[in-house]
Amino acid sequence: MEGSHPNSSGYSLMDWDLCPPSLSGTTFLIVAYSATLAVGLLGNACLVVVILRQKEMRNVTNIFIANLSCSDILMCIICLPSTVIYTLMDTWILGETLCKLSPFIQCSSISVSTFTMVLIALERHQLIIHPTGWKPVVGHSYLAVAVTWIMACFISLPLLPFNVIENLRDFNISLPSDPTPDHIVCIEKWPSRPHRLAYMTSLLIFQYCLPLTLITICYMRIFLRLSRRKDIIERTRDARQRKAKHSKRINVMLASIVAVFALCWLPLIVFNTIFDWHYEVLPACHNTVFSLCHLTAMTSTCVNPIIYGFLNNNFQKELKSLMYQCRCWGAPENYESFPLSTVSTDITKGSVLSNGSVSINALQQEKESLEINA
Repeated sequence: MEGSHPNSSGYSLMDWDLCPPSLSGTTFLIVAYSATLAVGLLGNACLVVVILRQKEMRNVTNIFIANLSCSDILMCIICLPSTVIYTLMDTWILGETLCKLSPFIQCSSISVSTFTMVLIALERHQLIIHPTGWKPVVGHSYLAVAVTWIMACFISLPLLPFNVIENLRDFNISLPSDPTPDHIVCIEKWPSRPHRLAYMTSLLIFQYCLPLTLITICYMRIFLRLSRRKDIIERTRDARQRKAKHSKRINVMLASIVAVFALCWLPLIVFNTIFDWHYEVLPACHNTVFSLCHLTAMTSTCVNPIIYGFLNNNFQKELKSLMYQCRCWGAPENYESFPLSTVSTDITKGSVLSNGSVSINALQQEKESLEINA
């Protein structure tokens, strides 16, 4: 099992839950975690590849989206497998390095995700509230991504020394269901309870509450500004009207990513808060409650590819093109790509067939890419 906190790897020894998991519960966890791992890993990997391989898709918002996927991939590779193994075996067999690394990566990943969603909200806020003001470019987005990872790792540093491996037998803890001479666990070992409470409460505030509050304020201002422009837009020509609708749809999609992320982590946040401050109110066997809360939180790794990727027509077409190149699915139509002249139209770039005619599919893809740039 992972720890009592979303960024921890084990309980305090005095609070160790000795209730063994049931067969049905174990089966459910295996299936659920495996499905989450498969969707999160494959979906986010495809999303990153599609964004990075297409130069037209490398805009500020998409770079931030790719950063979200990278943090989810890291969590899928390290945190989900260790959670499943620990839950099923009820003993830590992955060594001291992973005992320290797993909570550190999970904390860093959560921080990167929340900080990146703040950056996305601020970027959209700047573009819509101050359309004639300063606009970030792709270079700025790469710098911001680097800063978010540095900050996230710094915030997570205390988890490295305070997650240790212990043998429950050394503390005379009775484990009637375990006949083995040793029962190794990965736990948090803080200097004192106040130190742990101070750190975990700080994480709750700066990693969850404040970022989501700032994001909510940004999107509320964005939607209010767009609603005020509605009457003006309705009197303008069709091109501007379509652009406004595209922009609104992208904002709704990005806000949905934030909302689903917040809802996925909310049950575990509540469980951890209760565990940290009022452990006695939890049921005697709280493994099941924790596992369900943790599983719900881990499904957040599937949010990005599902909402952004698989509901986006442009992404679907780029994914099909990638599969064509891997010779996994038929053969695509051969065409050469080069930028068309810049004109005042909805489509600024396209692909031209070898016979000189413009590819309808390519034009449609470029038109849909405007949705991302809106």
